[in-house]
Amino acid sequence: MKIISYNVNGIRAAIKKGFLDWLQQANPDVICIQETKAQKDQLDLEAFEKAGYPFHYWYSAQKKGYSGVAILSKKEPKNVAYGTGIDYMDFEGRNLRIDFENFSVMSLYLPSGTNDARLEHKLTYMADFQKYINALKQEIPNLVIGGDYNICHEAIDIHNPVSNKNTSGFLPVEREWLDQFMKSGFIDSFRHFNKDPHHYTWWSYRANSRNNNKGWRIDYNLVSDPLKNNIKRAVILPEARHSDHCPHLVELGF
Repeated sequence: MKIISYNVNGIRAAIKKGFLDWLQQANPDVICIQETKAQKDQLDLEAFEKAGYPFHYWYSAQKKGYSGVAILSKKEPKNVAYGTGIDYMDFEGRNLRIDFENFSVMSLYLPSGTNDARLEHKLTYMADFQKYINALKQEIPNLVIGGDYNICHEAIDIHNPVSNKNTSGFLPVEREWLDQFMKSGFIDSFRHFNKDPHHYTWWSYRANSRNNNKGWRIDYNLVSDPLKNNIKRAVILPEARHSDHCPHLVELGF
């Protein structure tokens, strides 16, 4: 079971850059998409079906052109859960989950903390999300949460940890939350296999950052502890260039 997570920074823009051709070549069983920036009625849904994904689920923000998550699947899930039931989260279309027999997959788009108000919102979201997941795991212990967490976990996950120590996405309070979230029962699938530096999933559009590989690793496929022995492979796919992020893959065996 190949699962890819990808912040596309606008699904319509990504399609114009060849996203659908790439998707057919990458051929995941499931792809979690973040920052769709589109309502369902603004999309040619048949194009996703022609690409091999007859089961596609979209959860958009109430504000048009903002946020939004989706999941495309080759196999029909037994259940689809839109949102968390927490209103302020769900207004922004940041959580979508599909359930299979053996496990569930969630597409997550955690807020960024671009200013003081949004940072406060992000911290509240993180605390409430932790409680939500703690409860969910009682019902669904086998869970993969793929998404844009908007947080670098360790210094190894950012190109310049010293100059960014006071920047949202690498603040001590954010990093501590992500560390505790992982310790609450999740495996960072990429780091499970790869401990090397200079592997990133997001690059600024400024200063030729991507070509110079001055990036941040803020996107993760976190796999719940009961699935540890099912994790077969996890890689970042930086050659895909439809966004300022790149896709990242985890493969599970059952």
